[in-house]
Amino acid sequence: MRADRLLSILLLLQVNQRVTARELAQRLEVSERTIYRDMDALSGAGIPVLAERGASGGWMLLDDYRTDLTGLNQAEIQALFLTKPAQLLSDLGLDKAADAGLIKLLAALPGRQRRDAEYARQRIHVDTAGWHQTREDLSALPALQEAVWQECKLLLTYQRGDGTGVERRVDPLGLVAKGSVWYLVAAVEGEVRTYRVSRVQGAKLTDQPALRPPDFDLAAYWSQSSADFIAGLPRYPVTVRVAPAVLPELGYANRLARIEQIGQPEADGWVQVSLRFDVMLEACAYVLGFGDQIEVLEPPELREKVIDLAERVTAFYSQRKALSATRPQQQPTDTR
Repeated sequence: MRADRLLSILLLLQVNQRVTARELAQRLEVSERTIYRDMDALSGAGIPVLAERGASGGWMLLDDYRTDLTGLNQAEIQALFLTKPAQLLSDLGLDKAADAGLIKLLAALPGRQRRDAEYARQRIHVDTAGWHQTREDLSALPALQEAVWQECKLLLTYQRGDGTGVERRVDPLGLVAKGSVWYLVAAVEGEVRTYRVSRVQGAKLTDQPALRPPDFDLAAYWSQSSADFIAGLPRYPVTVRVAPAVLPELGYANRLARIEQIGQPEADGWVQVSLRFDVMLEACAYVLGFGDQIEVLEPPELREKVIDLAERVTAFYSQRKALSATRPQQQPTDTR
């Protein structure tokens, strides 16, 4: 609805000093032409919106203008009161503050909207924890969090993935939780890097102010960084034929296997499937786990490796069986 959009524009301008028409259009999922029409409507209603041209220009409100219009619709109320990731809030020491804030917000809502909030809370629960996750060492997180809030440089002692330790003087830019794993995003000599919090062995705040790159956006950086990381992962494509009985199990057998394409059933019911792994060893373990219910078609070296391993396993157990048959049976010990 246009009224909701106008209110959203007004609140965005109030929160941000300056916002471009393009940013508003992307945020509200409309065209820039619609934003210009909305600005005319706000101006006609007596709202002091101003447009500043130039490279750093945009729309803004007069400094002394504020509005108390913060009406929430039903969907917004439900979104606010859905269960938050309690463990992540606890990691930051904000779990009690979050509960208190929601209670205050709930108390401020009219009766009908209060029922909408409770309705959502009782019907949808979000659990971000995995089934097999291990608890990481977050002893450094409070110091990192304080450095981010205070915007001061940090002296880090960090353990790399190969086990070696390094010391860095960094400018903390933000904290990111990926699932239940925390990361520190920081700049070193102007280059933005990512550090896993559980590998931070020491963190000391300094009295020097942190330098933040101009126009740095934490969410945008993380999105691009994640995409680059995924694109850089090793890829080992595999084509297999799968028996219909185990086809539903493919996605659950191994979290390292990515199903990329499933073909149509053949005359015998078997289905051709394209999978992706990081390395051949993972693919071997995955295929052998299905026994004779899966056949490797491509690549040829994987097919030969699976055959070789299967023959070696068969030979090993045949030999063990033969040895067991030739051993004399051990007589039971009389314990009377």
